[in-house]
Amino acid sequence: MVDSNGFDDDAGRTLLTRESQAYEGLRSLLLSGSVEPGTRLTEADLTRMFNVSRSTMRAVLVRLTQEGYVTSEVNRGVRTRSFSVQEAADILEARETLESALAGKAAERATEDEIRELRSTLDGMEDCKSRGDATGYSRGNRRFHQQVTEAAHQQTLARAYDTLLYPLVMRQYRNLSAPHPRTGSLEEHQAILLAIITRNSPAAVAAMLHHVASARRALLLQAHREQRPASAVEA
Repeated sequence: MVDSNGFDDDAGRTLLTRESQAYEGLRSLLLSGSVEPGTRLTEADLTRMFNVSRSTMRAVLVRLTQEGYVTSEVNRGVRTRSFSVQEAADILEARETLESALAGKAAERATEDEIRELRSTLDGMEDCKSRGDATGYSRGNRRFHQQVTEAAHQQTLARAYDTLLYPLVMRQYRNLSAPHPRTGSLEEHQAILLAIITRNSPAAVAAMLHHVASARRALLLQAHREQRPASAVEA
């Protein structure tokens, strides 16, 4: 439909939809950790990957640059973000604050179905740990944290948490040679779940804070020892 100013509303909506889809697709790719920090992203490759025009992909890259997922420099182009130790520590600290608050709300607001899902995920993590399935445990770990966020039913906190670049930090700093899961990880998840089950909001806040703080402490400790970018430990 063309409006009184000669603008095609349908074409405009289609353009916005394609831009949104390309944005979500590239953002998800970056957050997946499958792209190395400092990797150059070319418009030509990305337009083919997401089947959009160069102008559309340029708009996507501008948005992702503004949000901190990528960097754009003259003569260097657009590259995936890399973080200094201090930047990484700041992001991990923000994660502690937001995710502990979400856990507290989950203790207040989680439905019985959501609690059952958390139990099931934790049972799966325990099974993976007993079988030495580190990949499965990591997958369950991510699912557990996402379920806690959803069970909080607090969209403002959830949106703020979603903007954190924590997965990118972990992609850069995680020590793949370190034992996984780390000692105490499963027990920490169990403490979080118990607090949610018993509707003990302060205990859920404290349990989650203790759990996610381990990554920041490990990062800073390693950096202090070696005086170079450190290895984070997945929470």
